[in-house]
Amino acid sequence: MSRVLVSGSAGFIGGYVVEELLRRGHEVVGVDNHSKYGRVAKSYDDHPRYRLVEGDCRDAGLMTELLAGCDHFIAGAAMIGGIAYFHTYAYDLLATNERIISSSCDAAIAAHREGRLQKVTYMSSSMVFESTTTWPSTEGEERRVPPPRSSYGFQKLAVEYFARAAWDQFQLPYTIVRPFNCVGVGEARALGEVEVLSGNVKLAMSHVVPDLVQKVLKGQDPLHILGDGGQVRHYTYGGDLARGVVTAMEHPAARNEDFNLSTATSTTVLELAETIWRKIKGPDAPFHYVCDPAFEHDVRRRTPSTDKARTVLGFEATITLDEMLDEVIPWVEQAVAEGRI
Repeated sequence: MSRVLVSGSAGFIGGYVVEELLRRGHEVVGVDNHSKYGRVAKSYDDHPRYRLVEGDCRDAGLMTELLAGCDHFIAGAAMIGGIAYFHTYAYDLLATNERIISSSCDAAIAAHREGRLQKVTYMSSSMVFESTTTWPSTEGEERRVPPPRSSYGFQKLAVEYFARAAWDQFQLPYTIVRPFNCVGVGEARALGEVEVLSGNVKLAMSHVVPDLVQKVLKGQDPLHILGDGGQVRHYTYGGDLARGVVTAMEHPAARNEDFNLSTATSTTVLELAETIWRKIKGPDAPFHYVCDPAFEHDVRRRTPSTDKARTVLGFEATITLDEMLDEVIPWVEQAVAEGRI
């Protein structure tokens, strides 16, 4: 049984990752400062193999202390959000996340030097492919296309450079994983003073699925969508992504490799919106929508190659969008009723 440090363990994807690690028998130490949502209760809070440390991942001393007793490190802590987040916190996303990754790498280099830490699994992002004009995006293309335009995408690309540089200079083994468009439960309204309106509804400052769901639940008609709805995404269930992340952590062939983690199925934003509309309002409800101006960094297409993850790791995402929405819609409905979104 390995002991794994998960930074950002109370976050959206981090929650699924912790659950998967515990399911596979690992001991987990989580570290999180609850900066995005505040405190969110997790199903594993009282698990005997889980310990949460409330702290800031920018604290290199804390991270060094925690990693000294761990075999693996899943570096997932970051300021992260949906498209509104990219613009509202453009500077903070760059500055804060750089401080987090540099502190994390400093601590991991020290822990590996002492002998116990085996590898760091870095959580990157599909946004490293932000500037591509060809699809599907294959591993390695992020270093051949122009750099991302958004500060968030640029910083996530920097995470990958940190990973490779720590190997080049200090022989700290790594695996890079790039989740694509996580869908699941566990998000709340992000903390912060800036309000973003879409029609008459305040966005949750999170991701497109919960925001569309809450707008339909709150009676918005016509439904406001950002852009013309033709944006292509690969909506991937959080539990599937967690399986991919933990498999990449464990798999010997993942050492010093990078992987896109995603469903192979493409969905446009308009298709997503109509599916949500009909699931909530009924199959025969007329679908009304209007298009609002898109954000500058609303990437037109985000389509990955999933071949490498399948052939090297044996990983495939299996949960369909319908199955995801059947879980997410009741969760968002309850969150709206309780005022959490």
